Amino acid sequence: MVKLLYLGHSCFILSNGKESLILDPHINGNPGAKGLDPQKIAVDYVLVSHAHADHLGDAVEICEHSDAILVSTFEVGNLCRSKGVSKIHTGHIGGRVNFPFGYLRFTPALHGAGVAGGLACGFYLNFYNTGIYFAGDTALFSDMKLLAQLEDIDFALLPIGDNFTMGPADAAIAVDMLRPKVVIPMHYNTFELIQQDPLQFKNHVEAQGSSRVEIMDPGDELELDIKK
Repeated sequence: MVKLLYLGHSCFILSNGKESLILDPHINGNPGAKGLDPQKIAVDYVLVSHAHADHLGDAVEICEHSDAILVSTFEVGNLCRSKGVSKIHTGHIGGRVNFPFGYLRFTPALHGAGVAGGLACGFYLNFYNTGIYFAGDTALFSDMKLLAQLEDIDFALLPIGDNFTMGPADAAIAVDMLRPKVVIPMHYNTFELIQQDPLQFKNHVEAQGSSRVEIMDPGDELELDIKK
């Protein structure tokens, strides 16, 4: 059974009991992960969408103590290598790579990279036959329609905080283009500039189409059970 654990902001742990990965591992300074020690996080992969502090977070420390593989863009990978990470897989927008859990596609994200010469990204994961789109920090962009044509999106993890990313209205349009079965909002209410009401977003999305919205509080774990 594939499970998704939410640690607040944009940080999730995805696992199936055999393999696990953490997305945008912002632990220290993240109120949703308060009291959690990065050195006690044991994962096989650390996925980083860009190098801003609230996303790169504790990736280097987690990789060192878990002996995990860091997966990110070339520029972010080089940044982490300079900080001592030795096991790194880098790719770039549009690239697809196979892993033991299935495969990963690097997807576009309209946002700053946090490192010179780089691009922010998102990830599409085929994780043990469950399709998960982690949008990263992004604005709404029309090519989300293409991702829906390329991949079967069971779960879409979308930012709704506004100011730095899509807000709720734009994220609702993204849902219409992506056509996921389930939407999980993220990147909101961590600090004042991104305060939002996820229930309003849920009501809007569920009124406009067939996607269901699951609001996760930090510490919540969701079984990603989709009948194919």
